[in-house]
Amino acid sequence: MPNIDIENLKHAKVDIAGGGKVIVLDTGSVIGPEADAMLQALHSRSTGGLENHLTILADKGPDNFMKNFYVGYGHKSIGDCGSATLFIEGVSMLVAKAIQDWPLYSGQESSTRYIDFQIQPFVNPLGIPEGKNILEAYRKFYMECMEPTKKHLKKQFPISEGENQNIYDKAIAARAFDTLRGFLPAGASTNLAWHTNLRQAADKVAILRHHPLLEVRNTAEAIEKALQMAFPNSFGHKHYEETENYNNFWMKEGYYYHDKNCPEFKLVNNSVNTKLLPKEILEKRPPKTELPKYVAEAGELQFEFLLDFGSFRDLQRHRAVIQRMPLLTTEIGFEKWYLGELPKELQPKAENFLKEQEEKINNLKVSKEEKQYYIAMGYKVSNRLTGNIPALVYMTELRATRFVHPTLRRKAKMMADILSELFGKFGLVMHLDKEIDRFDIKRGEQDIVLK
Repeated sequence: MPNIDIENLKHAKVDIAGGGKVIVLDTGSVIGPEADAMLQALHSRSTGGLENHLTILADKGPDNFMKNFYVGYGHKSIGDCGSATLFIEGVSMLVAKAIQDWPLYSGQESSTRYIDFQIQPFVNPLGIPEGKNILEAYRKFYMECMEPTKKHLKKQFPISEGENQNIYDKAIAARAFDTLRGFLPAGASTNLAWHTNLRQAADKVAILRHHPLLEVRNTAEAIEKALQMAFPNSFGHKHYEETENYNNFWMKEGYYYHDKNCPEFKLVNNSVNTKLLPKEILEKRPPKTELPKYVAEAGELQFEFLLDFGSFRDLQRHRAVIQRMPLLTTEIGFEKWYLGELPKELQPKAENFLKEQEEKINNLKVSKEEKQYYIAMGYKVSNRLTGNIPALVYMTELRATRFVHPTLRRKAKMMADILSELFGKFGLVMHLDKEIDRFDIKRGEQDIVLK
């Protein structure tokens, strides 16, 4: 049995105003992130070798070094050399998406497949009964539909001879969760982990503190305080008024993307120079292998399409493409796939339920940004996605499979088909799932369980 002394670890913990908390993990390392960054910086300026730098570290410590060179003199690359892991708990899906809206985000978020929504808190930023009633109505509907939906799915996809009953039951449950997540509000709370270097943490917080949502701004404040507690010499960056004003301006004026006339799916821009495509490199790529990054020099493609917010959460994991943050509203409509997956006797009930919820949401006297908390994740949002060929090939091959939510894999397949049509004659080979719509109980194995 491993024996890890966790009693003496000093995690930096800060409560988020309005609910939730931020924890910066103390790993107990003798050489922490700040010291690690100092050693790497010394290595760039001296040929004395690591042993010599360790002597300097032991003698002087990293405190003044980081304060002077990383923060004081603005050598930002030094901050790339030390990393930290933050655990952000009890925040809404909207906060999670805001933090993850970053090209270099690394981390994990709780999956709607593994959260017990009977007890999971929903974030009601207004703090008013009308808001709570809307949120709790989602919970009630979700729980009432769970068992009937599982029974319905078992009739549609009966267990085959020789299949493991436990894995089959998990696969059915996963499919039911994928269906009913569409009726959960974006205000449902979640947990996420964020592994980041010190520089990226500071740069991201500088933007988050100007986010249109108060909950995100409160979370940014808590993150900054927790980081200052954990690394007091690395987070004393000066706030420049002009920079703060500019970030505040563009976050409020242009952060969210919303086009109620967004097409169902369309390639809107193709800047790829096919003369730069290396035909032999494209032709010889085997399955489960990425294209060389240099192929990106050929140019980019841009797509506009509708996708429900629940599946946008999955698509946003692909940081190699550029995606606008969509505004969640009810005006584009609810994704019909979620309704069609319900037992027939529940479908009219679901449609009436959504109409009632829409009326209640429209009566809330709040901004369009705040209304997002009270809108179900099955509503469609307008998406704009831009990427180069290596990034798009990786994304579509990973997402156009039977193990991905149907509403997302449908759009991924559309992108893959366009890539094949445009660049197949230049050598591009797409390795796609040939049974993309088959129900596969292996979904029941995609879990993390302590043995």
